[in-house]
Amino acid sequence: MDAWNGQRNGSGGRMQSFVRARFSAESYLGLHLTVGVLLLMGAAWVFGGLAEDVATADRITILDLKLANWLHAHAIPALTHTMLTVSTLHGVLSISIMTLALAAFFAWRRHRDWLLALALAVPGGMLLNTVLKRVFERARPHFDDSIVTLATYSFPSGHVAGSTLFYGILAAFLIANARSGARRAAIAILALLLVALVAASRMYLGAHYFSDVVAAFVESVAWLALCVTGVNVFSKRRAERVARIR
Repeated sequence: MDAWNGQRNGSGGRMQSFVRARFSAESYLGLHLTVGVLLLMGAAWVFGGLAEDVATADRITILDLKLANWLHAHAIPALTHTMLTVSTLHGVLSISIMTLALAAFFAWRRHRDWLLALALAVPGGMLLNTVLKRVFERARPHFDDSIVTLATYSFPSGHVAGSTLFYGILAAFLIANARSGARRAAIAILALLLVALVAASRMYLGAHYFSDVVAAFVESVAWLALCVTGVNVFSKRRAERVARIR
């Protein structure tokens, strides 16, 4: 009995040590990796559900049509101009320019890990979005008096993907360097609001359905989690090796 209790206590101690290590901020296999993996899995799960519903024309597509028709019916010139501006400022060209500017800043400040994360996240995420568009080949919303007319595919939204990737990396960098929890929360909320504004502009203009913008957001969050977590683990592992050599 004493031997059995000893084995049980030993197993419990190892489990506690394992859990404690997964939430350690210092270890390269600790908190950052745990949060990144959970975020990646959650976002991928949501995307998978949306993709299945779109592919099988499930109930989400009914909501898509109702919302698209309502937004188109309630369009007004002043708001249309604003939404066109928001959309243009987050197209491929604009996101590319902003990404290059941020890359130049990271290079100037010698933030090599952040530069690597940016290089992987934005171009890689946009390429992934293009591949997914080709896989699903979903037609865009159609109206007789469309505000915008596009020949490319609809699912997932490229504008929302690009803005999520760019603002996501920028927010992650700012949060990592923020000194207070309130400031970190404000940065995260602002980034989410900017992405939501881009998503609203694409739906309002009739360029995308609701499920298109949500899928683009979660797809990009999953890719961001993979890139940022991967670079963070690589950086901390490298630092540990250097420390051991010294």
